[in-house]
Amino acid sequence: MAEKVRSHWLILIVLALAQFMVVLDVSIVNVALPAIQKAFHMQQSSLQWIVTAYTLAFGGFLLLGGRAADLFGRRKLFMIGTAIFGIASLIDGLAPTGGILIGLRAAQGLAAAMMSPAALSIVLVTYKEGHERNTALAVWGAVASGGAAAGVLLGGIITQYLGWRWNFFINVPVAVAVVAATWRMVPAHESEETHNELDLPGAISITSSLMLLVYALVEAPSHGWTSHSTLTYLGASILLMGFFIWNELRVEHPLVPFKIFRIRNVTAANLTMMPIVAGLFSTFFFVSLYTQTVLGYSPVKTGLSFLVLPVMIAIAATNVPRLVKKIGFKPILMVAPLFTAGALFYLSHVRVGGNFIHDILPGFILMGLGMGATFISITIAATSGVPGKQSGLASGLLNTSQQIGGAIGLAILTGLSTSAAARYITNLHAAPTRLASLTAEVHGFHVAFLVGTGFMLGASIIATLLLKQPKITQGVEAEKAVAMH
Repeated sequence: MAEKVRSHWLILIVLALAQFMVVLDVSIVNVALPAIQKAFHMQQSSLQWIVTAYTLAFGGFLLLGGRAADLFGRRKLFMIGTAIFGIASLIDGLAPTGGILIGLRAAQGLAAAMMSPAALSIVLVTYKEGHERNTALAVWGAVASGGAAAGVLLGGIITQYLGWRWNFFINVPVAVAVVAATWRMVPAHESEETHNELDLPGAISITSSLMLLVYALVEAPSHGWTSHSTLTYLGASILLMGFFIWNELRVEHPLVPFKIFRIRNVTAANLTMMPIVAGLFSTFFFVSLYTQTVLGYSPVKTGLSFLVLPVMIAIAATNVPRLVKKIGFKPILMVAPLFTAGALFYLSHVRVGGNFIHDILPGFILMGLGMGATFISITIAATSGVPGKQSGLASGLLNTSQQIGGAIGLAILTGLSTSAAARYITNLHAAPTRLASLTAEVHGFHVAFLVGTGFMLGASIIATLLLKQPKITQGVEAEKAVAMH
């Protein structure tokens, strides 16, 4: 029995390691961006695509990956996705140009879209509903939120001492180890569905719609919000989204059976997730640029400045499962985004002549607590009460909300930040000095952080209005209510 229990939790370690690698790759390149920009002589407007190409492909294909896991087997798809991720990472590290690097980042995102929902659905079917699953999901949520923060630290060390290409090479041995461990430890899973028909028209239309939407948001600040190209991309995105909805309502085996949205907390948790990550993803992007380009930090010093985040996330993650057991997830999801809102509002006051203790540390302490509490609670809310045969779909929906929210958030906030900085320089009516340029850049960061604050407040409001709070009585009944909703 002890051996079985140990094996049970070793599976979680393997799956969490894969998820850590997937989340890590969103943020690990942030610290390396100045080095990559210098290596390939890239414009700053193109630089964000190294992050966005990954998150966009990741988010765009997640629904397809989640449904494929349900139809063709979770373990099989997880192993295939991990293998592709390792291969794409290897080629990423060898990329000769910035354009090729961006394309390969998209390939990594596609592989991650196969891995992540399959891994989470394995967690959902491996651990029984109740405190056991909540504990497993707490580990999962801590890894998901901590991986982003740890990525900045690891990226800084690797970039400074090994070179930026090793940010990608590091994935290769990890991917090999995960595939080998999965083959040995994770039970094979056969589809619980009575068919294996994958809704390709639905998959193609929703993926294309999301990609066109984000591309339009990224390009709008430079081309203009009412320009022909922006309106064309937005119009095409809306038409494809309309086709997707029409297709899903008429096909026999849809990619997204809309009846899953009848589970109220699935819908509410996904709507809450999007604005949260819209604000958080951009934080890593902007703070990484602020510490290096404005404060003059080295990559390692930048990475070390993020170290407080995983520490605070760990503190929150340790206590949240017990708190969920006592009061449920709704109160936590009403309050935790307010912590991150406070953090972003504090960061909206960073100074040109700032320092870590005054300008960053207090914000990061608040943010870590908010992130740890939010991601764990929202994972429990979004996956409770979902039938086993749709666990991959539920996982894919949650990850889609996370990645698309992050991609859209980064596109919007980068555009607003760039526009605000440009207006600041224009209003000088003189040739900008080095100090004026830095002041303009920081002014752009202020605008981005303030809008991010609004995203967090919106998430708290959504959670308050839409999430259904299970009745919490005491002891086992409370635990059951949280898990079963």
